Amino acid sequence: MITRKRLAAGVCALFAALSTGLAPTAAYAADEPDDGGAKPKVELVLDVSGSMRARDIDGKSRMAAAKQAFNEVLDATPEDVELGIRTLGATYRGDDRKTGCKDTEQLYPVGPLDRRDAKTAVATLSPTGFTPIGPALLKAADDLEGGEGSRRIVLISDGEDTCQPLDPCEVAREIAAKGVNLTVDTLGLVPNTKMRAQLSCIAEATGGTYTSIRHTDELTDRVGQLVDRAADPVVNPVAVEGADRCDAAPELKPGLYSDRAGFGQHRWYRVDVAPGEELRASVSVAADRAVNNDYGVLLRAVTKHDREIVRGSEAGDGRTDVLSTGLRYPKPDDSDSDSDETEKETVCLQVSHSFSAAASGASAKGKPGLPVELAVDVVDAPDGSSDVAAFGLGRGWWLLGALVLTGFVGGLLWGWISRWRVAVWRTN
Repeated sequence: MITRKRLAAGVCALFAALSTGLAPTAAYAADEPDDGGAKPKVELVLDVSGSMRARDIDGKSRMAAAKQAFNEVLDATPEDVELGIRTLGATYRGDDRKTGCKDTEQLYPVGPLDRRDAKTAVATLSPTGFTPIGPALLKAADDLEGGEGSRRIVLISDGEDTCQPLDPCEVAREIAAKGVNLTVDTLGLVPNTKMRAQLSCIAEATGGTYTSIRHTDELTDRVGQLVDRAADPVVNPVAVEGADRCDAAPELKPGLYSDRAGFGQHRWYRVDVAPGEELRASVSVAADRAVNNDYGVLLRAVTKHDREIVRGSEAGDGRTDVLSTGLRYPKPDDSDSDSDETEKETVCLQVSHSFSAAASGASAKGKPGLPVELAVDVVDAPDGSSDVAAFGLGRGWWLLGALVLTGFVGGLLWGWISRWRVAVWRTN
């Protein structure tokens, strides 16, 4: 999965940017949630540490605002969403850090929602202990295992993790690297700079979102939106591992795929294209950690003999969350010619990027590689697709020529008429 950072935002930007025909659509219907194992799952993870006593949200405590928001969200949760609640820092009242950093428990199990039981469980909460965000995320990921539907963690916290060195941002990256289609969204209650940076990093590592919260209604609205979003039909990318050369690459059918590509690493995939068909492919690479400026993404289509057919590339300078590019390759229909070559052609897709790790710090880690999301579709080629190379305009090049000629002739006529009118004016 891609996440830009903000791989979820990153993935939407890819399809919007390529909506002119690069992104495939027909292969996705099978991924829509149905009954049984495809029900979406959501776990709300609530910080119940001592700092939640602070009374700075609409004149009441942060804990009271969270309880009110939870009650309203539970009332509005869609019937087809399996929802659970996990807490962190809710039970241990002592000062032993080792014990306090294990203080996370599932308050309400993920499954069909009994609103009354869930509300009763939330009502018992009282601000207590430490802030073990990392351990809570690991447990929450386990809570959501199983099934084929979307999975989402919504983390609500008012402070930084107090249980380092288990870095919650690294935990989120480990979760994303498993390719389990799990998104973590984070909400910061009255955030400071450090807390905002940590919660943003957690969300971005999994393609989720971060939201700053200062009012009760903001908390209610945002949590409700995220729960509703889990119930929407989604496209779950299929995890695939690209090869380091074409002849060893996996064969891809039309669909959406996720992979990881390390710094300086090329990933290869194969797609079969028959005469009269058009290959459309797009790729997005997300920067889920700090990277250096100056970067690019390249997607190449080549033959099995390494002859380049077409390429798409994009580059930038500065800070980015996700970079995308795409390509189209229409294979001419030779069925009416004297050629016997009517079999499918194996097209090799090469994905590479020039992101580079920051000079120092944990963010300089090369593993796991950056998230890659590859969309592939093979469709019937439009009429005249074999003429795409003519001025890059297909069969519409003649229209441009006609417009240019008309403009040229019109300019000459207007110039001649203007000179004639000036000459007449002078003689009079």
